[in-house]
Amino acid sequence: MKIVTRDRWFELQRCQDGVTKIHEPYVRPFYRCNMWHIQGRDRDILVDSGSGLVSLREQLPWLTERPLLAVASHTHFDHIAGHHEFDQRLVHPAEADILASPDGERTLVSSFLGDEMFEAHPDCPLCYAEYRVKAAPATRTIDEGDVLDLGDRTLQVLHTPGHSPGGISLWEAATQTLFSGDIIYDGPLIEDVYHSDLDDYAASLERLRQLPVRTVHGGHFPSFSGERLRGMIDNWLKTHD
Repeated sequence: MKIVTRDRWFELQRCQDGVTKIHEPYVRPFYRCNMWHIQGRDRDILVDSGSGLVSLREQLPWLTERPLLAVASHTHFDHIAGHHEFDQRLVHPAEADILASPDGERTLVSSFLGDEMFEAHPDCPLCYAEYRVKAAPATRTIDEGDVLDLGDRTLQVLHTPGHSPGGISLWEAATQTLFSGDIIYDGPLIEDVYHSDLDDYAASLERLRQLPVRTVHGGHFPSFSGERLRGMIDNWLKTHD
């Protein structure tokens, strides 16, 4: 396995509207979590925190120069393993127990962590048996209709279960931008993990289909348009009818 230094582990991509995509380029695309930094006037949001193999705070110290809300779109390990590094941690109540007491089964470490996940390891070979997601108890739970106020912009919390029971999306109406987590992204969707529910999946997708979305920033793979979103949802609903 190739080894890379920690200072090369993260990659940034500046998007529009004060949004920055952070990801781990040496994690293969199917497993690679998109972390979304959303900048506001008074505070920022970080949607998801990646694999936790390398410290976000050490390598990207600008993340904590201002007040930051670390939001978990859901609690699978590739999205929450860095959450313990942040003081304000938000999650849906249905998965707060997992964030507070993560284990290999419920976070999917036992199902997905292995050589197939990586192009390289940071600094030294990774011992999979020793990998742990650290506990990061929520400082606040968030649910349907809650609003995250950044001072000059607001994002509405949408409860979008299906991939997992506490899955959430964030909707910024002013920019018509959806941060969708893993309920939908432009790649193979995971619908069959231990707490997935196809009826919830369908209801969440039908709901997102009605939003006037311009841009989708998903939990994996590249961002895409609202038109693409609606086409993907129509296709999913048709094939799962």
